[in-house]
Parts: sequence; structure tokens; C-alpha cells
Amino acid sequence: MIGLGLLVLSIWLFLAFGRGGFWRCRDRDDFCEPPAPSHWPKIVAVVPARDEAPLIARSLGSLLAQDYPGDFRVILVDDQSSDGTAGRAREAAKPFHDRLTVLPGAPLPVGWTGKVWAMAQGEILARKDFAPDYLLFTDADIFHAPGNLRAVVARAEAGAYGLVSLMAVWRCDSAAEKALIPAFTYFFQLIYPFGWVSDPRRKTAAAAGNLMLARADLLAKAGGVAAISNALIDDCAFGALMKGKGAVWLGLSKRLRSLRAYPRFGDIGRMVSRSAFAQLRFSYPLLALTSLGLVLTFFVPVLLAFFAEGAAGVLGIAAFVLMSVSFAPIQRFYGLPRWRAATLPLIAAPYLFYTLESAWAYSRGRGGMWKGRAQAHLARRERAEIETEKP
Repeated sequence: MIGLGLLVLSIWLFLAFGRGGFWRCRDRDDFCEPPAPSHWPKIVAVVPARDEAPLIARSLGSLLAQDYPGDFRVILVDDQSSDGTAGRAREAAKPFHDRLTVLPGAPLPVGWTGKVWAMAQGEILARKDFAPDYLLFTDADIFHAPGNLRAVVARAEAGAYGLVSLMAVWRCDSAAEKALIPAFTYFFQLIYPFGWVSDPRRKTAAAAGNLMLARADLLAKAGGVAAISNALIDDCAFGALMKGKGAVWLGLSKRLRSLRAYPRFGDIGRMVSRSAFAQLRFSYPLLALTSLGLVLTFFVPVLLAFFAEGAAGVLGIAAFVLMSVSFAPIQRFYGLPRWRAATLPLIAAPYLFYTLESAWAYSRGRGGMWKGRAQAHLARRERAEIETEKP
């Protein structure tokens, strides 16, 4: 038991002090804000949207209303919507003159995942009609504070970044959201420590699809969005693509707010399970190792703390304290009480279940399900072909 206690405490010492301080939430766009550039570059925003009629007026309206001093256009790619998304978008754009272009999306071709195909169509039109300095990719469910574009462009210009990406604040109103949404950001930061993503000396690469501002010339050198045509976790694939060509900055933002509601635990479960098995490269051995790692990291410290005696119990308590301390900053970021930091073991349980559920859905041919499209098999097949072609 003492050996098990030493193991779990070692895990938490590493996570707390050897994982880039991922849990501190210090990589934020409202810390150390850069000065305004002398010249504001031309920006074209691309918004992929599929059946987003309930949200598109608020999200797109906030984007169109940005107080950006330079040339700014928006392309909404209507990805085969059946609920009148394009019409709602045009209504929202009426006060903003000719700032919006609505592009009817073409049918999904073989070899592409849906959102990436919509992004690529928007990129092609943006380059053809507007020749932007930067391309801004943002989701159709994101509300932008009025000064957000100005701030993110200033950061990109001041830091000579090829990509600046922001993770939004998600809705945190329902019991399910309060329990699981802060943990989603916490686990994302654990896998991709933001400080490491922004460090050019490290290979860690990622982005958040809520907002990705990419230098148009560097994206073209990387092969454009088409270079990640098969990606299921498109934002992280995009981050890796851009980090191969220039500096990347990734951070949290309160200037971005997700409008999408997840009122029930099952709603969040479907969101997580859509890509969880893809994160594990569709590998069942890796799934088994990950499951074991989650048990050791989040459950065993609690069992030792409450049921083990002597040194093993003390080691379990120490690991549990480190775990709770690491979970506290994201709770504060979301404005939740600090006592919730002690609930991480309870929260890890449904995330383990959702990961196993993701693998189960994949085995039944329903992996990567989003808006009626099951895309995980495509992502795995394309990945296998790429690996086969490597020397």
C-alpha cells in the first residue's frame, strides 16, 4: 500500500510541478495586453455553420459588431443546413451593410470531415475576393465581446504570431455544466499545457476552435486548411499545422463566451465522446492504459486517503490535496465556489465513462457523430494511409 501511495503522490507532484503549470490558468488574453499596432491588417473571419439557427443571430451579430479599426469582413459558410441558418444570418447582418458574405456550402466530398470542409471553402473564397492578411476561424456558437478582434489582432502583431487561439468561457448554469464544464477546460490544459503550446522550443501543439487567428501567408505555406482535411479534432490539428510554420499563442479568454447550452449530463457526454477515442488515436491498448491512468490519478488517492492506514493514508491525503489545489484555479475562472475543487475525483468518473463510450460508439460505426455525420472511421482510415506513406 505504501508503494501505491508513493506512486500516486509522484503522479501528482509531476502534474503539479512538471507539466508546465497547466492548472494555474495564467495564459489569459487579459494578462499583459499588447499595445495597438501602427497599422491594422485586413481580416476575414470564416464561420462554419450547420443547423445553427437558434444561435447564429447572437453569435454572428456579435462578430459583425466588432469595433475593429481596419478592414474586416465575415464569411458564413452554410454547411448544408436544413433549419434556415442562412436566412437568420442575413437578418442579423442587416445593420452592418456589406460586411457579411453567405456562402452556400457544397456537398461533403470523400476524404473530408464536415467542419474542416466548410472552413476550407471559406478560406478559398476569402483569398479569392478579399486577399486578407489574417484569416479568423470561429465557431457559430461563440459570442464575441466588442473589443475582442482588436485585442487578438494586437496580440498577433505584437508577438509576430502565426496563430493566436483563444478558448472561450462555456455556459456554466445547469448542474451538469457546473460539474463538468470547468473540468473539460482543465483536462484540455492537462493534455496541452498552454505554456508549452506557446513555447517554440516544445513540440506540444494545439488550438481552440472557438477562435483561431492565422496569418494568411503562413497558412498558405502550410498547405491551407486542406492540409487537415480528415481531422476529427480539427482545432488541435490546425494548431499543429500552424506551429510547423511559426509561433503560436494559446490562452483562455473571457472576451469569448459559448452560447451553446448543455443542460443535461448526457449532452456533455455526447460532446466529449464525439472525439475522445480520436484523441487516443483509435487505439484500444491506449484506451486501456488511459483508463488505468485515470484510476490511479483520480480515484486511488481518495481510496487511500479514506481507507488506508498509516503512511499509505498520509500519502493518499497528500495526493488528494495536490489534486484539489490544482483544480481550484479553473473553478475561480468560472466564478464557482472553491469547495468544488475537492470534487475532481467524482468528476473524473463520468469523463472516464464518456471515453469508454466513445470507443464503444466507434466500434458500432457511430464514432465522431456530429450533426448527423459519423466521421471517426474516415479520420482513422486517412490517418492509417498517412502512417503507411511515411518512410
